[in-house]
Amino acid sequence: MCGIFGAFGFDARDETFRDRAIALSKRIRHRGPDWSGVKQHKNNILCHERLAIVGVDSGAQPLTNEDDSIILAANGEIYNHVSLRKSLKKKHEFKTHSDCEVILYLYEEMGTDFITLLDGMFSFILYDAKKDLYIAARDPIGVTTLYQGWRYSDNSTWFASEMKSLHDECDRVIAFPPGHFYSSATGETTRYYNPTWFQHPAKQFPAADRPAPKQSLKEELEMYGNLRTTLEASVKKRLMSDVPFGVLLSGGLDSSLISSIAMRIMNEENKSSDDDDVKSIMSQASAWPRLHSFSIGLKGSPDLAAARRAADFLKTVHHEYTFTVQEGLDSISDVIYNLETYDVTTVRASTPMWLLSRKIKAMGVKMVLSGEGADEVYAGYLYFHAAPDAQSLHHETISRIQNLHTSDCLRANKSTMAWGLEARVPFLDKAFLDVSMLQVPPERKLSGAKSPYGQKMEKHVVRMAFDVHKIRELQKKAGVTKPSDLSNPAYFVHDTVLPYLPDEILWRQKEQFSDGVGYSWIDGLKDNAEKVVSDQEFERVKSGWMYKEDAPTTKEGVWYRRAFEKLFPQRACLESVVRWIPRKDWGCPEDPSGRAQKAHNAAYEKGAEAEAAVEESAPSAAAPAAPAAAAGGKKKKNKNKGGDSEQASKKAKV
Repeated sequence: MCGIFGAFGFDARDETFRDRAIALSKRIRHRGPDWSGVKQHKNNILCHERLAIVGVDSGAQPLTNEDDSIILAANGEIYNHVSLRKSLKKKHEFKTHSDCEVILYLYEEMGTDFITLLDGMFSFILYDAKKDLYIAARDPIGVTTLYQGWRYSDNSTWFASEMKSLHDECDRVIAFPPGHFYSSATGETTRYYNPTWFQHPAKQFPAADRPAPKQSLKEELEMYGNLRTTLEASVKKRLMSDVPFGVLLSGGLDSSLISSIAMRIMNEENKSSDDDDVKSIMSQASAWPRLHSFSIGLKGSPDLAAARRAADFLKTVHHEYTFTVQEGLDSISDVIYNLETYDVTTVRASTPMWLLSRKIKAMGVKMVLSGEGADEVYAGYLYFHAAPDAQSLHHETISRIQNLHTSDCLRANKSTMAWGLEARVPFLDKAFLDVSMLQVPPERKLSGAKSPYGQKMEKHVVRMAFDVHKIRELQKKAGVTKPSDLSNPAYFVHDTVLPYLPDEILWRQKEQFSDGVGYSWIDGLKDNAEKVVSDQEFERVKSGWMYKEDAPTTKEGVWYRRAFEKLFPQRACLESVVRWIPRKDWGCPEDPSGRAQKAHNAAYEKGAEAEAAVEESAPSAAAPAAPAAAAGGKKKKNKNKGGDSEQASKKAKV
């Protein structure tokens, strides 16, 4: 990833604007410390701060086409760039080895229709001098960050990877909506990513009273096999790198699975492939034969211990770092500056990740794989135990995915890019999302007493898909004895396939990152909030005197909001912030911490008994069980400018 900045239609009489644009772009140079570039055409300018990961020797931006009439500043990675190059109808002279250069020629041949063909994480701005128009686009889920601003004095439009490049100049700033593109030719922001499952809430699918689908054992195997192979393909394409890379390993299910798959791919004896993109990626990955893993936590934290066990099992080169509560507290202002949010959950979880990213970059690593997204897709957060039925759970997962750009994607991107480190998230691959949201029945994501399949633990279907012992048992029960018995031979698990993870990691209960790094971390934040926010100030907040919109409900929230407004005092800065609000209608507590959820406490109280119950659970089609109450959370409602969908989050309106 990199940093991009652009301003279009600014006052042409301002001869100092180029210098001002360079200074504004410099504010995000932490995203791209390797090189800076500027291209200007009349009163339009594009700037780029480069983090060199692919095409290191020749990929400096902004990029231009053969006659320099089209200018591109791009952030991110296009994983299918090799096959896209081959799909071009005309012959083009590529100037670099950058995976993003193909965007120029796809635009030349297809206009904006090419955007749906891109497989990757990206934000870009493109200017066409011949037509005097510009377009901007953001990847389907919002793994990369992008902001759009407007200055009313000259009717100019601005774009940047981070808000800090815009807030001093623009009268209005928004987070550019994921899965959309903007064209100055129409002045409209249009959705290009619109999978069928986005429409499930409007269509009330699945019906609240429908019986749980009964899958045959073979259908179960097909489901697990498709999930497993699609995630493996997602990890493989994200190994595209010309520089050293590693994995973030918390010791939880998600990061451990990604680490395990990456390690298996790198250890493959036969790396040949008929897929041109995969062939290119595996050639790059083979240059870095040792996989390094990284973890962080307070001394004695649950994550450090679990990560150590996972790393020992996987044989990664493991690096473990500890931090103190005071070191975390000292970083809060810097974290809020980099994150550009005052959301309590995001700040809590971002601080350890921000600290760890600095350590990783100091080792010379530029890219890491991370496990974000799995909890939203597979209802992994403990509050999902409180979902009243499969329909409610399914609709909540869709809402969480659509809003990832305001929470976990924002955290993963900005916490790492604060130090010039790129994070890639395989669980948010488009193909994997389609399998997860269309082939896996929503009822399969219910857990505990509500599960019609007797699934005791959250993300059971993911755990099962990678439990080779249980899959082989299921194959025997289904009478599946050879690969050809399944629709895709790759779904078959041979007797020689080794375990992906030890059982104590594969079946470890969810720990939200801000909890797993050490329980005293959140306690320390709350204690400090009591010191820095007086009772009198908090009463003014609660009475509505201090904040007219989106008022914090805790002293911790007031502390973060106050720090945010000190850094970003303009009212325009509030519109892009989304704050997590617990789902009271599901009976959740005010605190968004996973530790505050009833499911967390119940599991630890049961201890070994609960763990044994999970190990004994086996997949089977059963009648729906009676509902049981637990804890949960929700977001406020949010409408994006130019989008055609309502998202279940709320922006602070100004």
